[in-house]
Amino acid sequence: MKTSNSKVRLDKLLGSLGYCARREVAALIKDGIVTHTENLPLKPDTKVLHEEIRFKGEPLDPPSGMVILMYKPAGLVCSHDEGEGRLVYDLLPPRWRMRDPKISTIGRLDKDTSGLLLLTDDGALLHRLTSPKHKVPKVYEATLDRPLNGDEAAIFASGTLMLHGEKTPCLPSKLTILDDTHVALEITEGRYHQVRRMFAAVGNHVTALHRSHFGDLRLGDLKEGEYQILTQEEIPNESPMRLQPIRNQHL
Repeated sequence: MKTSNSKVRLDKLLGSLGYCARREVAALIKDGIVTHTENLPLKPDTKVLHEEIRFKGEPLDPPSGMVILMYKPAGLVCSHDEGEGRLVYDLLPPRWRMRDPKISTIGRLDKDTSGLLLLTDDGALLHRLTSPKHKVPKVYEATLDRPLNGDEAAIFASGTLMLHGEKTPCLPSKLTILDDTHVALEITEGRYHQVRRMFAAVGNHVTALHRSHFGDLRLGDLKEGEYQILTQEEIPNESPMRLQPIRNQHL
């Protein structure tokens, strides 16, 4: 997460983190909900550092640059549009929906896909991890409708597989066969419904899909619906593959 040694107005700080509207800060100070670590007097326009402020006695949420690793359950949508059904953002504290900059998913998992999902309010990081030129490897575990033919691994690795409606072939990918109808597929792209479409292109159908890896990240002990916050120290400047989870957040 990004940190700064510069002080900002208290009302601006709390508003950007989604705790309240800026006009509500005076009342929160009066009620003792917002306090200073050294019990210094506060006003809405007081210039403060992030780490100096407590909300209900607790440190503030991380500042801008927050990165979240989530175990997305199937049935949730990676969208900010509430008309699409239950959203992945519903698993987060409500105030995080009000943060500025906004938290968004790094890429998407479709509604019927479960597994590892990253979210951030860092636009530059989001671009870096979704940009095709970085070829971030992602592993998906798929359950298939019928047994493999036997030539799928060679086809996927060839870099010649064409998806319906596409003008360029998929980049080479690695297929690991777990059994006749269960596989793990490592890809470095993020085309629309890519894994499902790849198997459709070789005459099969994915009945269940789960993302188990994103670069070097794993779900670890997370259960469905749980998430972890990552710190800036675990987000390297050059290689996005070394992100590491640091703590659990339970619903």
